[in-house]
Amino acid sequence: MKKLSVFVVLALALLTSCKDDPSCPYTDSPAVAPAAEVQAVEQYLATAGITGAVKHPSGLYYKIAAPGTGNAPGPCNQIGILYKGMLTNGTVFDQTTNNQMRVFVLGELIHGWRIGIPLIKTSGKITLYVPPSLGYGSSGNASIPANSILVFDVELLAIG
Repeated sequence: MKKLSVFVVLALALLTSCKDDPSCPYTDSPAVAPAAEVQAVEQYLATAGITGAVKHPSGLYYKIAAPGTGNAPGPCNQIGILYKGMLTNGTVFDQTTNNQMRVFVLGELIHGWRIGIPLIKTSGKITLYVPPSLGYGSSGNASIPANSILVFDVELLAIG
């Protein structure tokens, strides 16, 4: 655990932020899933027996396991996270391994993450239920089939 703490502190020192930078190229563009996709997510939640998920106006569903503390990230922030991405059949298509934090710029990620991750703060944990149009849509991505509902468990370790 001490190694992870040291890693997080070092990562925080390396992360840079453009949160207050007027030249930031990323914006919080509004994205809304079509009603049919939202219904499909609702059907998945019901069939899987998942209760307590909250619906965002975009159609994203989420469950906050831990809200975290401090500030929430903005679109130009780099975020350090642990995560696991799954299809609704339980197939894991991507994940961090060995508690090794991955760093991304929030504004460069799929809409579902740009909407959902700012709902938590540093040390927060959230599960995101992402309709296809807020994920990879009709094109899919690598091992993610087109028009897939995606499920992500995310822990936000650092914001820069």
